[in-house]
Parts: sequence; structure tokens; C-alpha cells
Amino acid sequence: MKRELAEARGRRGEMLAAWYLRCSGWRVLARRAQTPRGEIDLIVRRGRTVAFVEVKWRKSAADLALAIDERRLRRVAAAAEALIPRFVRNGEDIRVDVLLMAPGRWPVHLANVWQP
Repeated sequence: MKRELAEARGRRGEMLAAWYLRCSGWRVLARRAQTPRGEIDLIVRRGRTVAFVEVKWRKSAADLALAIDERRLRRVAAAAEALIPRFVRNGEDIRVDVLLMAPGRWPVHLANVWQP
């Protein structure tokens, strides 16, 4: 039961994140893109930039500080690497972003958080 509730909250967070990014000028290319290396919550494009976005939804703003770490970013980067041929055209910029979200708080968009 606890896992299902967390999953539902995560899906809601991803839906709100997609809405927020669209309002910020991004076009959503994919949601929950699966690879053998992991999952990418959102893949978005604005101009010549494609961002692979990890969305973190927490019950409180205080919990957001611990929502993302190097291990999680490494997993997102590995999954993004597997999806690059499918979503990125020649000459486009690629980055890994994180969107931190909590109820009653504006999203925090961390751009280009992973540098291998």
C-alpha cells in the first residue's frame, strides 16, 4: 500500500513537472522512458537543447535537500546515454536536469547537474 501511494504521488509530480516545463517553453518528448539502464522521468526539448529530467516529489520542502545524490544522477545519465540516439539530433546540446517539487512550493529547476 505504501509503495502504491508513493508511485501515485510520483506520477502526479511528473505530471505537474511536465506542465511547469511546458509553461517554461519546453516541449515534452517523452515521459517515463524505459531503458535497461533505468528510467528517465521526462525528456524535453527547447530550441537545440534536449534535457533528460529527473523529477523528485517530496512531502515537504525540507525533504528536497536529500532527494538527489550522485548515485541517482549516475543512473539517470546512464539511461540518458541509452536514449540519446532516439531523441537527440546531430549538433544538439544534451544535459541532465533535476526538478525538485513539494506541495505549496514553486518547483526548483536545476539545470545541467551531471558532468561525467
